[in-house]
Amino acid sequence: MEPPRAPALRRLLLPPLLLLLLPLPPRARAKYVRGNLSSKEDWVFLTRFCFLSDYGRLDFRFRYPEAKCCQNILLYFDDPSQWPAVYKTGDKDCLAKESVIRPENNQVINLTTQYAWSGCQVVSEEGMRYLSCSSGRSFRSVRERWWYIALSKCGGDGLQLEYEMVLTNGKSFWTRHFSADEFGILETDVTFLLVFILIFFLSCYFGYLLKGRQLLHTTYKMFMAAAGVEVLSLLFFCIYWGQYATDGIGNESLKILAKLLFSSSFLIFLLMLILLGKGFTVTRGRISHSGSVKLSVYMTLYTLTHVVLLIYEAEFFDPGQVLYTYESPAGYGLIGLQVAAYVWFCYAVLISLRHFPEKQPFYVPFFAAYTLWFFAVPVMALIANFGIPKWAREKIVNGIQLGIHLYAHGVFLIMTRPSAANKNFPYHVRTSQIASAGAPGPGGSQSADKAFPQHVYGNVTFISDSVPNFTELFSIPPPTSCPLPRAAPDSGLPLFRDLRPPGPLRDL
Repeated sequence: MEPPRAPALRRLLLPPLLLLLLPLPPRARAKYVRGNLSSKEDWVFLTRFCFLSDYGRLDFRFRYPEAKCCQNILLYFDDPSQWPAVYKTGDKDCLAKESVIRPENNQVINLTTQYAWSGCQVVSEEGMRYLSCSSGRSFRSVRERWWYIALSKCGGDGLQLEYEMVLTNGKSFWTRHFSADEFGILETDVTFLLVFILIFFLSCYFGYLLKGRQLLHTTYKMFMAAAGVEVLSLLFFCIYWGQYATDGIGNESLKILAKLLFSSSFLIFLLMLILLGKGFTVTRGRISHSGSVKLSVYMTLYTLTHVVLLIYEAEFFDPGQVLYTYESPAGYGLIGLQVAAYVWFCYAVLISLRHFPEKQPFYVPFFAAYTLWFFAVPVMALIANFGIPKWAREKIVNGIQLGIHLYAHGVFLIMTRPSAANKNFPYHVRTSQIASAGAPGPGGSQSADKAFPQHVYGNVTFISDSVPNFTELFSIPPPTSCPLPRAAPDSGLPLFRDLRPPGPLRDL
């Protein structure tokens, strides 16, 4: 029998999760780049890429009208005297931005027929003459570096160019189209996908055992849902990165969907933790109306902030800068909401322990384990912003994020395993008993938010209903004594009634 407030919980979950399905604008990648540029500016940023120290290569094809000659391709690297000194600096004109380039490092490609390394030649199409340039450039440096590609024509009448660039790192399937800061992401995602598939199937198996005992509560179903959505998210990430490794383009919509599912899994798990902290399905059968309203408002606010963060990252992150997700107002807002959730979680757990001290075997390790989890995201954001080099940030943060999610799911799976050795198993009231436990009390008062009956843990002898209890099979139960009805002293009836079965009925 389903808990009476399960529909309310679905109403609590669905609106925030539906918000995550809002379409987001695609974001261009910078590994296989093509397009048409027409600008009145004389210096324009095109793209960036983190090349490996010995195997980086740029292959290009540029085409523009001969009348717009002569344009230059500028290659900046991430040294403070190079790209940071020219980008977003309003006090420098085109010539000043070109002056930081070191000609001895071959950082300039003159798109003219006089510069042999550019591979330019004049072609005619429909009566117009074009400069068509096809060539390449290799990159070597003492470490992995970000390189930034810009187009310039100082003192001219603007820029006009058709371009196509392929930026690669070696020839291996695992590195060719990946920027150096993305190395290992595909392998990491595949590994975590396999681990989360195992966690999901284990949770389904444990859910099957719990259902047999009528202990499959709403909170455990939420855990199973969070694990399943996490598997889908990682599956879509693996498909995206696999396709990207093949063609250098990938399907950006698939990546956005994977991010939405990743956020959905996080939100479901966060809501489950808050509900468990408040004692839902552990010490109480339902959440009060005011509590449901607060949870709805909080989860909607958290979901909206997630959506704003994804939109902000897609639309307003400057591709000329290497930025991290939490380097934005929306990212700081998420950290604030995470801290607020932890304060709420602490208060809910302390209240539950005060009213139900016998639940300490569950709540004490539960609180300690997820205190670490709540602070993991803010700490990760600080480390990523200030402690991880930009050329290694994306791959390291990806592994840390997946490790945090694995920790959260793994701890909960261990704590709620339905085995005889698990002394901190949280559930003791069967799902069929929740309705009676949450029925209105005398005078119509709702006792549901208050309480399941206090108890001693009954999971120590957890045995599936499908397995016979051999201890009971070979023991003789003591006789049950039933009080016999007494007659009133003045009734004249015998003190004890003959309990023998009546004789056979006669056919009258």
